[in-house]
Amino acid sequence: MATGDGSSQRLPQVVEPGVEGEPHLPTGRELTETNRFAYAALCGISLSQLFPEPEQRSFCTDFVAGLVKWLDLSEAVLPTMTAFASGLGGEGADTFAQILLKDPILKDDPLVITQDLLSFSLKDGRYDARARVLICHMTSLLQVPLEELDLLEETFLESLKETKEEESETAEASRKKKENRRKWKRYLLIGLATLGGGTVIGVTGGLAAPLVAAGAATIIGSAGAAALGSAAGIAVMTSLFGAAGAGLTGYKMKKRVGAIEEFTFLPLTEGRQLHITIAITGWLASGKYRTFSAPWAALAHSREQYCLAWEATYLMELGNALETILSGLANMVAQEALKYTVLSGLVAALTWPASLLSVASVIDNPWGVCLHRSAEVGKHLAHILLSRQQGQRPVTLIGFSLGARVIYFCLQEMAQEKDCQGIIEDVVLLGAPVEGEAKHWEPFRKVVSGRIVNGYCRTV
Repeated sequence: MATGDGSSQRLPQVVEPGVEGEPHLPTGRELTETNRFAYAALCGISLSQLFPEPEQRSFCTDFVAGLVKWLDLSEAVLPTMTAFASGLGGEGADTFAQILLKDPILKDDPLVITQDLLSFSLKDGRYDARARVLICHMTSLLQVPLEELDLLEETFLESLKETKEEESETAEASRKKKENRRKWKRYLLIGLATLGGGTVIGVTGGLAAPLVAAGAATIIGSAGAAALGSAAGIAVMTSLFGAAGAGLTGYKMKKRVGAIEEFTFLPLTEGRQLHITIAITGWLASGKYRTFSAPWAALAHSREQYCLAWEATYLMELGNALETILSGLANMVAQEALKYTVLSGLVAALTWPASLLSVASVIDNPWGVCLHRSAEVGKHLAHILLSRQQGQRPVTLIGFSLGARVIYFCLQEMAQEKDCQGIIEDVVLLGAPVEGEAKHWEPFRKVVSGRIVNGYCRTV
């Protein structure tokens, strides 16, 4: 189906809402019993492959147990699903995937599974990072571009924060795009209603609850709409975005924490998303890279991105020292080139390398200070994430140089806590000045649900 912006998106067929108050089935229950079994089995096998660590076993088994109930499968299949989630029967993954792709509902649009799995993962108002990793994996197995998952998450948010706006002449294209997505929005709301007309999960901190509830009765029935507008429904909505409803921009360090003088989250984008990205700069310099956000101008990992502003004074000192060194190296290269000119005799008589003897003193102090501060900042960031200041949403961390060191100590601190799982989705480190031996990284596997990308690591 073509959207108003010219892009092509496949939208699943939407079941028309029934009589007001009539409960609607989750999308997954529309599959045949055989295909519901294949759906749950593929999730169980995938979980065991994605999270083989012993400490992840309870999450995997609890997830498939909930999914069996969500799909209205017989409890008799639970031991089999538990076995799959425990690592048995992994060779059947391809078979189950092929079975699903042949289902009449999924044949033309396998994104239906992604939508249903997203609805199931959000039903308690918590988007576990491990659940999102599973959804991404399942989306790939069913040969759906991951970009469509991003659209699905975006559409889910739009369905709950949509407000009536006067349409201007210049908004015609936007109006057509929204019309083409309207089926998606209704589809998602239906999928998030429980059999008993229970709470529909929201993600706007309760601000849009009255608007959503007003239009939801015609979609999910009066019982579901009443639950959405209730105090319990608003409480569930709040959990995804945090009590402040402002994401990490709502966090302010009220007073100095230990040696830390500056610690603030700055928004890189204006959008909201079900998963967020935090970028951490490694140093500041004059000119183009004098701000924390400058290195991340082209970052497009999520519609909701932040950069961490920390210890600017010391990072600027370090950046100036690095510029001094680079300037000295440039002079060395230039003078080295002179050796091959008619001035070679004069150059040989000069003691030009002596200028580099001061390099150690130039960089030693700011580098040592920033090494210490980055470790403290990393520990503080860990406690911010553990306290769910970002809400109940997955977080991806990206950093370079000392910013990557901040992330390293953040993961190290989180690994010491019992409730550290399901928060961090992916980690990308570039030029991290930290320990490089594998034994120092092993504890991070229980913290990071997805990938740990270590672009370059130098042991210090």
